[in-house]
Amino acid sequence: MSYEYEEKVNRNSGNKEREDYVNHKMEKHNRFYKNIYNVLYTINDFTIAIWFLIGSILFYFESLKNWGVTLFVIASFQFLIKPTIRLVHEVQARKHYGNEYDHKKANSKRA
Repeated sequence: MSYEYEEKVNRNSGNKEREDYVNHKMEKHNRFYKNIYNVLYTINDFTIAIWFLIGSILFYFESLKNWGVTLFVIASFQFLIKPTIRLVHEVQARKHYGNEYDHKKANSKRA
């Protein structure tokens, strides 16, 4: 085997190891944080429902239609919050555990 091939195999197995480490940590992480985020998502969904309900009621009155539309826009914007929180949380947690793996790997090579 050539040196370049061995180096490539070592790099790929290291990436697989790192990926497995991150996935394992994310499973434990998700179990712990799932309850916290479910509460936040429920609060967000509840407030969206309130904005739409109040906005719908305001739509019955001609003089309050603009306020109703404003509440619809606020509620629609809030629909963006849930997936944004989920995405940012996932990316940051994976980055954190990847860095943790790299740090542990670097320390084990020094020892």
